[in-house]
Amino acid sequence: MITKILVANRGEIACRVMRTAKKMGIKTVAVYSDADARSPHVLMADEAVRLGPAPASESYLKAELILLAAKETGADAIHPGYGFLSERESFAKACAEAGIAFVGPPPNAIAAMGDKIESKKLAKAAGVNVVPGFVGVIDDTEHAVRISNEIGYPVMMKASAGGGGKGMRLAYSEKDVREGFEATKREGLASFGDDRVFIEKFIESPRHIEIQVLGDQHGNIVYLGERECSIQRRHQKVVEEAPSPFVTPEMRKAMGEQAVALSRAVGYYSAGTVELIVSGADTTGQGFYFLEMNTRLQVEHPVTEAITGLDLVEQMIRVASGEPLAFTQDEVTLTGWAIENRVYAEDPYRGFLPSTGRLTRYHPPMETVPGSPGAHAHAGCCGPAPEQTGKGYVRVDDGVREGGEVSMFYDPMIAKLITWGETRDEAADLQVTALDRFQLEGVGNNLDFLSAIMQHPRFRAGELTTGFIAEEYPEGFAGAPAAEGLAAKIAAVAAFVAATEASWAGSISGQLNGAPAVSTEWIVSFDGNKHQVIFDQIMTVVDNRAMALNMAYQPGQRLVDATIDGETLSVQIERKRGHWKITTRGASHQVRVYRPRVAALAKHMIEKIPPDMSRFLLAPMPGLLTQLHVQPGDKVEAGQPLAVVEAMKMENILRAEKAAVVKAANFAPGDSLAVDAAILEFE
Repeated sequence: MITKILVANRGEIACRVMRTAKKMGIKTVAVYSDADARSPHVLMADEAVRLGPAPASESYLKAELILLAAKETGADAIHPGYGFLSERESFAKACAEAGIAFVGPPPNAIAAMGDKIESKKLAKAAGVNVVPGFVGVIDDTEHAVRISNEIGYPVMMKASAGGGGKGMRLAYSEKDVREGFEATKREGLASFGDDRVFIEKFIESPRHIEIQVLGDQHGNIVYLGERECSIQRRHQKVVEEAPSPFVTPEMRKAMGEQAVALSRAVGYYSAGTVELIVSGADTTGQGFYFLEMNTRLQVEHPVTEAITGLDLVEQMIRVASGEPLAFTQDEVTLTGWAIENRVYAEDPYRGFLPSTGRLTRYHPPMETVPGSPGAHAHAGCCGPAPEQTGKGYVRVDDGVREGGEVSMFYDPMIAKLITWGETRDEAADLQVTALDRFQLEGVGNNLDFLSAIMQHPRFRAGELTTGFIAEEYPEGFAGAPAAEGLAAKIAAVAAFVAATEASWAGSISGQLNGAPAVSTEWIVSFDGNKHQVIFDQIMTVVDNRAMALNMAYQPGQRLVDATIDGETLSVQIERKRGHWKITTRGASHQVRVYRPRVAALAKHMIEKIPPDMSRFLLAPMPGLLTQLHVQPGDKVEAGQPLAVVEAMKMENILRAEKAAVVKAANFAPGDSLAVDAAILEFE
């Protein structure tokens, strides 16, 4: 058995691996860049080794430094986590040559499946359904255009060595191919060191479903059910669940057997994922096609752990130690339903722009241990789900802490929120409640957006496609629509908070006229509506409707639990200048609370008009200006590409909103940009 394991990764996956290793009695070694010197995974490990500067290319992607760290610390195994070196054949080979166990698949399987072009050929030979496309070498943009025209639009352009949504472009026309082919090549080269691109038919109204496989070094391979990952943005998964609401037992068996056949064809062992594109319009259960095989642990593995009761990291370690699987396919059971939401440092209210900065407040919801509802288990990192009991639970996988920095050098994911329930609705309800209690400040985040998805009627119906976000939020996100009766509850909570604050202020000793009486009537204004709230000794009356309100609040308290008519509502409260910011159920509201006399006068207050910034091209996020397509004096048309900003390893093309003439360029390619930096000024 392995005795000391080095985790060649950072963040939540490093914590995730270490927790299981510690449970198994295995010592752990962390590696880190300068940006991560005091990150939770470093503090959690038994030993830690510095790799180099913040950029991944100078630290986490330096295989030779990681191997040297393993040798110096006496680690007899390396777990790559996911990303970075996890899918590099050369790294797995180097580990074997150094006599260090690689906790992952064999090098030949990584090589076979790591190249998307070759993997499609192998999949077809193994009898796996594949999507029509061109898997040869594409010479240049003109060649890409000819291929796309032959396949028929829409087509997907993908970096051959890509993954995680990087190096992918959807093209609906020849114009899209011409604009996106070179960008896809550049992203592939920058992220994976390989600029080859392949093109395939894009299946419209598709679902993204994947099969988890697990094999040992003795020829045993099983599949552990499927995960639905259809809710994506820019091909980056946002919500995952297991099982899929679309998959029948017969379809699961067919997909699983094809996944096992492919794994067996390449001599696969350890944990891996066969990703499939599934036609939601095909009800026969046969409309699924091979996309790729990820030869590593996936970000979304916790939902599989939740419904199977297996610790996949533990299984990977045991397989790397040479142990056979302790169970057969017939012994794999799927229990209940699990949902994972990825909490990203991106602002859905500003078009999902990446956000960087310090986590000035970070309090995730408490993990609830099955069997002990409400028990607290969160310790700043993650762990596998305990055995299910039928009462549901919440799990948080993270690798950050309050005061930590979200850097532009790495992936924007902050945490993963996982819930398990006996039914899909129970798991989704737990998500909504947990998201209400997730306190995160300092960087833009998508908590409200995730809650909106969990409440969306289409999500609840299981009618998903990879176009869900674009189809349901075509004009962007402005907060979840309030359910019936929610506005009255928010008004009641806001009035209670204001009344409590007034009571505390009135209790200050030495006031000239004595303690003022606290008003029992308040006017609460938000979202363009006013609500009258009256408190008496028994009930709370909102807009002439009585409700039973039970809550406690102390000035400065940021999270309150209010019981209203027997139902609990968690509300986050933040005092702002002139108003309260109240967040619950997937939306933030600017709430003003007045005594009736003040409310009557408030309409006379002049609103401050924001300055007109339409004369500038502003940086929508912090990042690096990589290209500037225009110069002072140039005339531009609406929709014309003006600049390219790279942030979070993604290229973002900035376009002109209207016809104009460039007056000045304030930055040059290679410059770092702060959010809202004025890149160009127009006449």
